[in-house]
Amino acid sequence: MSALLDSNLPALKLISKGKVRDIYATSSPDHLLFVASDRISAYDVILRNGVPDKGKILTKISLFWFNKLKHVLPTHFVTANIDEMPEEVKQYKDQLEGRTMLVKKAKVIPLEAIVRGYLTGSGWAEYKKSGTVHGIPLPEGLIESQKLPEPLFTPSTKADQGQHDENISPERAAQLIGQDLYNEVSSKAVRLYTEASEFAATRGLILADTKFEFGLITSPATGKEEVILIDELLTPDSSRYWPASSYAPGGSQPSFDKQYLRDWLTSSGFRKGLESGPEGSEGQGWTMIDSVVEGTRKRYAEAYSLLTGEQE
Repeated sequence: MSALLDSNLPALKLISKGKVRDIYATSSPDHLLFVASDRISAYDVILRNGVPDKGKILTKISLFWFNKLKHVLPTHFVTANIDEMPEEVKQYKDQLEGRTMLVKKAKVIPLEAIVRGYLTGSGWAEYKKSGTVHGIPLPEGLIESQKLPEPLFTPSTKADQGQHDENISPERAAQLIGQDLYNEVSSKAVRLYTEASEFAATRGLILADTKFEFGLITSPATGKEEVILIDELLTPDSSRYWPASSYAPGGSQPSFDKQYLRDWLTSSGFRKGLESGPEGSEGQGWTMIDSVVEGTRKRYAEAYSLLTGEQE
C-alpha cells in the first residue's frame, strides 16, 4: 500500500501546500478544494515518507465531527461527494476519492485556537517552569496529565510552513484580532471542546486538548461577517486522544495522535529545528522506518473506529 504524498491535479490551480493539505482553486469563485494527502509532520517538520490512507482517515474523522458539532457553529464544509463538485474536479476522482472536500472560501482568522482540558505537552513544560500556561496562572501542585479545573483557551500564532507556532497570552491574541472577535472565538472553541470531550468520553476516549481554526464569511442573510469553523476538526493530527482505560495522571499517556511518532523521532536523535535525517543526510529530512509507519497508521485507524463505531 503506497502513500499519496502529493496530489496531482493539473487542471486546477494549486493555491497552497500545507503540512498535510493541498488547497486548490475551483471554477466556483466561492469554493476551494481541500485535498488531504498522506504526508505527516512532527515538530513542524514534514517527514519524507507518509502514512498510507492517513488523509482518508483524517477526512472521515473531520466529516464525522463537522456533522456532530454543526449545531454549535457553521462550518466551511460543502460536500465530500465528488459527483457534486465542479466539472474540472471530477476527472481526478480515482486520486481524490475519500480524501477531498469542497469548502466555502473564508477569510482565515490568524490564530491557532487551542483548548486544553489536561496539563500536557507544551502546557506542562511551561507550567513546570512558571506555574502558568500561555501566561495564565494555574493552581500550585498540579501534576503531568492532570485534568484542569476547567478547559483553558490557549491561543498561538499561525506560523508559515517551516516556522514554529508561538504560544501567546489571551491578551496578546485579543490585540491581534480584536477583543470582540477574540471573545467569540474563545467561547465557541471552549464549547466545541466541551461537547466533543463529553462525546469522546462515551467512546472510552479522553480528549486531552485540540486545535481549532476559524474563518469569516459574509452572511447572505445579514451582509455581516460571521465566524465559521474551517480546516480539519478533532483529528489525531490536531488533537490529543488518550484511552480512558489506562489514564493515570503523573506522567505521559499512551495516545492516538502523533506522540508515538514524536517519541520515535526524539529517540532516534531528532531535535526540534534539526531537519537532517537519521541516516546523516544533512538537509534531506527524516524517513520513518516501516514499523513506525504501520504503528502510526494503526493508531489513527483505531481512533476513527473508537469514535465512530465503524471499522477503518
